[in-house]
Amino acid sequence: MQVQCQQSPVLAGSATLVALGALVLYVAKPSGYGKHTESLKPAATRLPARAAWFLQELPSFAVPAGILARQPLSLFGPPGTVLLGLFCVHYFHRTFVYSLLNRGRPYPAVLIFRGIAFCAGNGFLQSYYLIYCAEYPDGWYTDIRFCLGVFLFILGMGVNIHSDYILRQLRKPGEITYRIPQGGLFMYVSGANFLGEIIEWIGYALATWSLPALAFAFFSVCFLGLRAFHHHRFYLKMFEDYPKSRKALIPFIF
Repeated sequence: MQVQCQQSPVLAGSATLVALGALVLYVAKPSGYGKHTESLKPAATRLPARAAWFLQELPSFAVPAGILARQPLSLFGPPGTVLLGLFCVHYFHRTFVYSLLNRGRPYPAVLIFRGIAFCAGNGFLQSYYLIYCAEYPDGWYTDIRFCLGVFLFILGMGVNIHSDYILRQLRKPGEITYRIPQGGLFMYVSGANFLGEIIEWIGYALATWSLPALAFAFFSVCFLGLRAFHHHRFYLKMFEDYPKSRKALIPFIF
């Protein structure tokens, strides 16, 4: 049975992402994991970082992959399936590579459940729209929006992966010591990994030309941008010799 597109859940889901992004900026506090873990929480409420990230990111891969698996197999099929495939590529890496290489601190359990709910909801929203609602012209694969968007997506993912690699090399397994990251875009900003992911989702919004992807990009800018800002303050307080010319998120600007 063919699923008919319903615009109401698409609009509701997109509005929810925008509202969550605005709420993040309004609260103006970083989510309590990693550098910003609240020290008063008992150890029993935390999971090892690798398990936590795997569980949290898994729905963002499993939900779209499950929907894609029901579609006809084709390397260059409808643009919606190809674009959702890019979404799956990102979250395959986050689930099965990034999480298993992570050397971060134990992760608060309550945040894991929030993350699972968010990732499942967003994964379904992006998948539902691209597979059942999106309509693209025949020449979409050569459209400037698709080409530039995919370029930015790949560029941003490359920056994100490279920046995560630099951060991992700062710490041996089992260490919780913080050091000043060097190399790559860390020469210019404290949140190079966040900048990479923001570029990814802006590119994705451009390539899909969709409201859900635009709403997710907005949420990413709010959530990751705020986190980059607090990371920058953390480094400035911890290291007296932290590079004064380095910005938080946007080279030479912010």
